[in-house]
Amino acid sequence: MTRPLPDRPTASTRRQMLAGLGSASLIAPGLVAPLPATAQSPKPADGEKPAQEPAIRTLGAGPAKVRLRPAPAAESEIWAFDGATPGPALRIRQGETLRLRLENKTTAPLSLHWQGLRGEASQDGVGGFSQPPIAPGESFEYRLSPPDSGTILYRPLLVGGSSEPAGRGLTGLLIVEEHEPPAVALDLPVLVTDWLIGDDQAIQPFDLHSTSSAAAGRLGSWLTVNGKPPPQPVKLPPGSRVRLRLANGCNARIMRLRFDGTKAAVVAVDGQPTETFEPVHAQLPFAPGTRYDVMLDLPIEAGASVNVTALIGPGLPLVRIVTEGAAKVPPAAQPALKLNPALPAAVRMQDALRPEMVIEGGARLTPDRTLDFTGLDLARPWLVNGGVGARDAKPLFSVKRGTPIVMAIDNRTAFIQPLHVHGHAFRLLHPLDDGWENYFLDTVQIPEGKKRHIAFIAENPGRWLISSTVLERFDLGLWGWFEVT
Repeated sequence: MTRPLPDRPTASTRRQMLAGLGSASLIAPGLVAPLPATAQSPKPADGEKPAQEPAIRTLGAGPAKVRLRPAPAAESEIWAFDGATPGPALRIRQGETLRLRLENKTTAPLSLHWQGLRGEASQDGVGGFSQPPIAPGESFEYRLSPPDSGTILYRPLLVGGSSEPAGRGLTGLLIVEEHEPPAVALDLPVLVTDWLIGDDQAIQPFDLHSTSSAAAGRLGSWLTVNGKPPPQPVKLPPGSRVRLRLANGCNARIMRLRFDGTKAAVVAVDGQPTETFEPVHAQLPFAPGTRYDVMLDLPIEAGASVNVTALIGPGLPLVRIVTEGAAKVPPAAQPALKLNPALPAAVRMQDALRPEMVIEGGARLTPDRTLDFTGLDLARPWLVNGGVGARDAKPLFSVKRGTPIVMAIDNRTAFIQPLHVHGHAFRLLHPLDDGWENYFLDTVQIPEGKKRHIAFIAENPGRWLISSTVLERFDLGLWGWFEVT
C-alpha cells in the first residue's frame, strides 16, 4: 500500500499574510480571478482587419505498434496519436487559440480532457458529461483558448470508459508558452507512462471489476518516458540550464521523484507559475495528473551526471543528463516565471461556502495493516457523499460566479486519493489551519484516513467535476460535480 507523502516546501502562514495586508478581513487562499464568460475574440474596431481564424490541426487516435521495452523485445500493439505515444507536444503561445479535430480510429468511444486548462466547460473533454463521447469513426473539434501559460496534460476521460484508452497509450501534453519564456538550453517535456504488459509484450486485458483494479487501480509492469524505455538520455554542455516539464500520465501509479547531481528549482506546479522553491529532500510527490516545471543548472564540469529518479523499488532513473563539450558560462540566478495575470493577491473569506466531499470504500485496513476486501461491492467500490458519480446526481454544491469556496475533502478510505478539480486552480490549506501551500494546484493527494481543505473561487461558469485521477476509480464512480452559474 502506498504511504502518505508528508514532505512539502516552506509556505507562508496566514498570520504573515495578514500582517502584510494590514486587514483581518482579507486572506489569500490562492483563488482565481475572473475568467471571460466566453473565449470569443473581441470584434475589431472600425478600419481594423478581423483576427485571422486559427487553422484546424487534426489528431488521429488509432492502432499502432511500438517497442516499449529495449530490443530485442517484440513490439506492442497499442493505441497512439498520429502513430506515436505519447501524442505530439502541442505548443501554442499564451493568448492564442488551438483548434484541434480529434479523429477516433479506435474501437472504443473517446474524448480528451485537458488537465490544467481553465477554459470553457463545453471544451473540458469529459465524455458523457461535458460532451457526447466521440464514437469510433467519428470526430470532434476542440477549440481551446487557455487564459494561462503552463503545462497541460491531455488524456481520455469518459464516464465509465477512461481506463482502457489511456492504458493503451493515448496521452500527451499541451504546452502554453509564456510571452517571454526564460532562456534555457533545452525545454524538455517528460511524460511518464505506466504499462501493464506480459512477457510477450502484449497489453494485458482490462478488467475494471477485479479486486486489484477496483482498489488500487491498474498498476503497470513497465514504465516509459516519452514512450521510450527509461532513462531518457540527454547530453548538454557543462553549465547549461534545462527546463523539464514533468507530467505523470499513468493510470494509477503514485510515486515520488528525486533529483540528484544538482539542485532542482520548481518554477510551476500543475502548470501555474509559483515562487521558485527547492524541493524538500530533493523530492517531489508525483501522482497521476500532476505536473511540475523544474529548472536544473548543470554542473560546470564535463562528464557530470544529473538524474531524475522515480522512487520505485530501488529507484528507477527517468532522465539522465550528462555534460560534455566546452563549458558554457553559468547562467544568472534562477528566474521566476511571471504569475498568470488571473491570480489575485487576496479575497474576503468570511463569506466562503464550505461544502464537504466524503470518500468511502475501497477496502478495510486490518490491525496488522493488510487490506480486507470482504463484502466489497466491485461494481460500486467507492462512494462520494454516499453515492457514485453521475451526471444526474446531486451536485456537491451550486453557486453563483465569484463565490469563494473552502472545501473539506474527507478521505475515509485506506488509500491515498489523488483528486483533480476541473476548470479551476486552488490552494491546499495546512491541516492545522495556520496557512496554505505557496503554490496553486489543480490536483491534490489526500492521505488515507485524513481530511484536507482546499480553497478557490468558483469563477468559471458551467458544470465541473472533482474527480479521481486514478482512472479506474474514476470509471467506477469516484467523482462528483459542482455548478457555477
